[in-house]
Amino acid sequence: MNEKLDMSKGAIWVQMIRFVIPIILLGFLQQFFNVADVILAGRLGTSGDSAVAAVGSTNSIRILLVNFFSGCATGSAVAISHAIGSKDKKAIKQNVHTAMLLSVIIGVIVTVVGMTLSGALLTAMGTPSDILGKSTIYLQTYFLTMIPATIYNFGAGILRANGETKKPFYFFLVTAPVKLIMTYVFVALFDLDLIGLSLATVCSQTLAAILVVMALMRRDDDIKLSLKDLKIYKEPLGKILRLGIPAGIQSSTFSLSNVVIQSSINSLANLPGFITGNAAASSIEAFAEVVTGGFLSTAMTFVGYNVGAKNYDKVKRSYNTSLILCTITVAALSAFVVIFAKPLLGLYITESEEAIAWGVVRIAFIFGPLIIQGVMDTTSGALSGLGISVSNAIIALVGFCGLRIVWCLTVFQVEEYHTPQTLYIIYPITWVIIAILRYVLFWVVYKHQKKKLYQE
Repeated sequence: MNEKLDMSKGAIWVQMIRFVIPIILLGFLQQFFNVADVILAGRLGTSGDSAVAAVGSTNSIRILLVNFFSGCATGSAVAISHAIGSKDKKAIKQNVHTAMLLSVIIGVIVTVVGMTLSGALLTAMGTPSDILGKSTIYLQTYFLTMIPATIYNFGAGILRANGETKKPFYFFLVTAPVKLIMTYVFVALFDLDLIGLSLATVCSQTLAAILVVMALMRRDDDIKLSLKDLKIYKEPLGKILRLGIPAGIQSSTFSLSNVVIQSSINSLANLPGFITGNAAASSIEAFAEVVTGGFLSTAMTFVGYNVGAKNYDKVKRSYNTSLILCTITVAALSAFVVIFAKPLLGLYITESEEAIAWGVVRIAFIFGPLIIQGVMDTTSGALSGLGISVSNAIIALVGFCGLRIVWCLTVFQVEEYHTPQTLYIIYPITWVIIAILRYVLFWVVYKHQKKKLYQE
């Protein structure tokens, strides 16, 4: 029996909590095992603490290339949630099969582009020479995961659009131990160091892709996947790309700004322990992104379902409720991380007090005002649910890409302001601007769509 939430019945806040908890738990476990992998590689491999710095230096590039194409996964999830909300069986089937075939195509593109450009991008970013070789090898091997990862993400997105969030969680409970075991085998036994870390990810991600495909093929409802029906259908493809490409641009602008920021971070490599401390703090931030991303998915799915069902009163309640729940959750997480910053950083860093000190600085600037990011991300999800991608992408382009890059190229370049603190403060500044613009945009579009529905 499918553990599916009926988003049209019951108290919406209860349904949202049931929906988001498996997403957040899954994200936390994913990050925990990712952290465990890096720690394991650092302690069992030959790189030591430089493993943390080498992996951290690749984060912005990996996210930049992956996020652009992952936007198409967002587009497919919204398209499918609209079809499910309207109970259009034909549209559901066509969207599912278009999405899964598209995932393979996207995975191939990301793999080729990522492996080809890894070394050049890391060099252009000014990655410190002592970790450049390790970073390049790690990044190139990492991109072998992209085909199975994209298949899994599209498949999991289909399940979530159908109100099922527990299955991806169960899949992870199977694949996570495999990843840790393979990390130990490749790093400790085969002495492959950071390459082994990437290969372990390839193994676990391939297993995850197989599990999600099997789960979709064994179904007997509207989202059943049949290999013989795999086809690119014109209308679903158009909607997926219309929603997905702007979402991809939005995600990649955020990542592009991080590439520029990473270059600015590398310019501060003369500060003892700074690169390692910054990388460790960035890894902890991934847990925050799990929470805000979970509520982004929740708002997107519930708003999208009710848009498809043409129930705009519930669209409004979906947005407001997801916003309140996200704020409460993020506030608790922020307090925990700020209070326990040093012990958390100590899990990554074993050889440098300076690195821990710099990690604490970054945590203060990012986790202190993290509630603002929660509002920003949840509203982004609600806008996607409404089918608004272009305007949302423009806001991201101006805020993430424009303001952050200008800041790094102007204010940060002034000698007296060439400090980590000056670099970090641009995060909350842009969060405030983007959150306000998205909030206003949501209510303008909501009122317009509701009025248009009543005039039909």
